[in-house]
Order: sequence, then structure tokens, then C-alpha cells
Amino acid sequence: MKHTAKRTTGPAGISPAPRLLPWPSLDGKPSYLVAENGGGYVSRLADDLEAAQLATGADVLGLARTVLDDPTSPYTEVRYAGLRLAECLADALRVAESRGMRLPAPDAEDGGQASQEAKRRPTSATR
Repeated sequence: MKHTAKRTTGPAGISPAPRLLPWPSLDGKPSYLVAENGGGYVSRLADDLEAAQLATGADVLGLARTVLDDPTSPYTEVRYAGLRLAECLADALRVAESRGMRLPAPDAEDGGQASQEAKRRPTSATR
């Protein structure tokens, strides 16, 4: 399900990179938005939908854990939980891909060293 869109961020005059939207087109293909000013009605709508998708995923995960932790849960409930988790995972991966496509490219001057150093730094979750 990987969608590739070339990042074209650069000096003024070059159109911004297209944004992968959190909904498919009418024929089921990926939808993209190219916004000149970086934000408009459709961008805000996409932001709101992405936030709702991630919040829904967190809710579904909590509910699914209850079903999956109970060894006496009926097969149909476990299957339903699995299907909803798969839907939420697909939404979360699409959001991550869309946001990743909008990240700035690493600086050519440092050869990507800054991003490599950031990966090695411990985060609050690993401390």
C-alpha cells in the first residue's frame, strides 16, 4: 500500500510536495492535495480526520485488549476485534506515510548526520 510521491520542497516558485489525504478517491485510488499556502479548508479537514482516525485507533485498541485478554471470548468477538484493529492500523499507516512525505528532506550539507544523531539520542520513552 506504499504510495510514492516525489518530495519537491524548495525555493519559492517550486510547487510544494503533494499531501496524501486520509481518504481515497471515488475509484479507491490515493487522493493528493497540492496547497500553495500550506493550509486551507481541505488541509484542515484532512488534519481533523487524521486526528479522529488516530483517536479511534487508540479507543479500538483499548476495547480490543479487553476481548483479547479474556480467554473465553467468543470467536466472533475476537474476529471482529481483529478486523477493527486491521482497519485502524491501515488508517494509522496512511497518516504516518502522509506525515512522513511532508517532512523536510535532510540537509545536503551535513549528509544527513543530524538525523542520524537524533536517532541515537535517547528519548523520554527509553530513559
